[in-house]
Amino acid sequence: MVDELPWWGGLLLPVVLAVLATATASWDAVLRDRAGGGPGRRALTLPLRQAGGLLVQQRRRTLAADVLLGRGGALALLLAAVLASLVTPLGHRAVADLSIGIVWFNAMEVVAWAAVWLVGWGANSAYGLVGGYRFVAQGLAYELPHMFALITAALGAGSLRVADVVAAQDGLWFVVWMPVAFVGYLLSVLAMAFWGPFGHPVGADAAGGAAAELSGVDRLVFQGARWLLLTSGAAFAVPLFLGGGSGPLLPAWLWSLVKTLAVLAVLVWVKLRIPTLRMERYQEIAWVVLIPLTLVQALVVAVVVLVR
Repeated sequence: MVDELPWWGGLLLPVVLAVLATATASWDAVLRDRAGGGPGRRALTLPLRQAGGLLVQQRRRTLAADVLLGRGGALALLLAAVLASLVTPLGHRAVADLSIGIVWFNAMEVVAWAAVWLVGWGANSAYGLVGGYRFVAQGLAYELPHMFALITAALGAGSLRVADVVAAQDGLWFVVWMPVAFVGYLLSVLAMAFWGPFGHPVGADAAGGAAAELSGVDRLVFQGARWLLLTSGAAFAVPLFLGGGSGPLLPAWLWSLVKTLAVLAVLVWVKLRIPTLRMERYQEIAWVVLIPLTLVQALVVAVVVLVR
């Protein structure tokens, strides 16, 4: 059973997401510094120092840029990450226990498509526009496996309510008998946040792509939204496949945090181990491998549910 938090719970949600995102960014900076031969200690505070630098950096804009579209897209990306987490329970409590929580989560993520494209378009820059269209192309590849992974978890529970999905994992987590859906979901989270091997929309070959012309607070909002989107996706994997807040000894809310951090650690590891994939290569993998596999996984789950 998941209870709804009081009104102030909605105010705490961005804070919790920001803390988790900052911790993940710090861990990523430490690992990258160690991989380069550094001690890693100074890199622990690198995200905070970078954020401080962007706060005082002067904004710049390109000629004839549409500032409203560009800044609106960055804010929409940030808002989508927060709104998607409204249905993610922390232990036995969530900001909103919607009967269509899984649909809500997916709908808020789709907002990211338009948001990143608007950022790239609003800059009136060739690099920004290339990055925006790259993300749209990437979205066409990851969204179907992502939807099938969500549908598979909903099939297993027989409900679109996140609380019902958590309750259905009493005794056996979905990750045990839905491993393909779990892996497909994690890959789609990386692609959704255009992070790690799916960072082509902001790739260095396009001078930063969608973020090429962003500076100051605008760049901070955009980069922060990426981290929040990654954190939001990782947190939602916990009620979907990892039993929510279930676990021995520790309180349910703490188990939710521990599992979320574990998922984020895996995503950081993937970033460091897998190089950036080109759009056409990922689309080929998605359509030829991921979509058939996730469809078969959904079919297996549907048969098991019917037999039960």
